[in-house]
Amino acid sequence: MSETVGFTRMDQGTFEDYQILDREYRVLTVRLADEVLGMLKRLQGEKLGYPVDRYEHSLQTATRAYRDGADEEMVCAALLHDIGDTFSPENHAAVAAGVLRPYMTPDNHWLVEHHAIFQGYYYWHHLGQDRDTREKYRGHPMFETTAAFCEKWDQRSFDPHFDTMPLDAFEPMVRRLFAQAPWRHAAKA
Repeated sequence: MSETVGFTRMDQGTFEDYQILDREYRVLTVRLADEVLGMLKRLQGEKLGYPVDRYEHSLQTATRAYRDGADEEMVCAALLHDIGDTFSPENHAAVAAGVLRPYMTPDNHWLVEHHAIFQGYYYWHHLGQDRDTREKYRGHPMFETTAAFCEKWDQRSFDPHFDTMPLDAFEPMVRRLFAQAPWRHAAKA
């Protein structure tokens, strides 16, 4: 049975009340890896015109990153970069970045947050948009890494014949990512 605080306004909360809330919220953090993996699995099904669904695309992107020797956090970024697609298609990168931010380095967070703009280089001109929108970030320390992420892994990962690694290969990495203390990189940023 769950405990309940004794206030109806946050400014009336006591130390004891906030200790209750801290204990209750810890349950959410314990489940976080499962929730994020569930977000990834919800990308299965609809192909939306692509040769593969967004789940397969994510696994392919992570597989390419892994096989290229990317570190574990980058492989997780590759796997989870599109988890916001199902409920925020126009802002999916920011959604994914928001979920990942407490657990990733500022650099990898930036990459996930901006990957959709960099990915636009490959197709926005076909939709009447400026494919070079990413150029406004030229000079940023993560510009080249984000461009390479899209070139080598993201934009190439729509191949139904690709030898994709299964989610089981990546799940331990995701669990390790979310088992780490949140915001551990914040002081370094």
